[in-house]
Amino acid sequence: MLKLITTLPPLVTLSVAILFEIVATSMMPKTQSFTQPVVTTSVLVCYAISFYLLSITVKLMPLGIAYAIWSAAGILLVSIVAWMFYGQELDLPAVIGMSLIMAGVVIINIFSSVMH
Repeated sequence: MLKLITTLPPLVTLSVAILFEIVATSMMPKTQSFTQPVVTTSVLVCYAISFYLLSITVKLMPLGIAYAIWSAAGILLVSIVAWMFYGQELDLPAVIGMSLIMAGVVIINIFSSVMH
């Protein structure tokens, strides 16, 4: 299984790493400051999987690019989850800022020669 994971394209491992990071971060409030053992364990396992997959990704993709995509997607998607499940809202400056972050990721993916 691990050998299969290491042969996947870096955007696949990065995407799955992002998904696990989103799950972990989104569950963080449910840990109640790490006092809930089951949820806390789930969060830690999801983070461990996320970082493992990120470490696989950076073998084939520049660290800065991988981290830019990982963190930008995480910011946007965790914000959406927080809005949907926790009722947290963003003001206009936050939305504009996140839009600029995502625009940076789009520019990297379309125009950067290190991605192709």
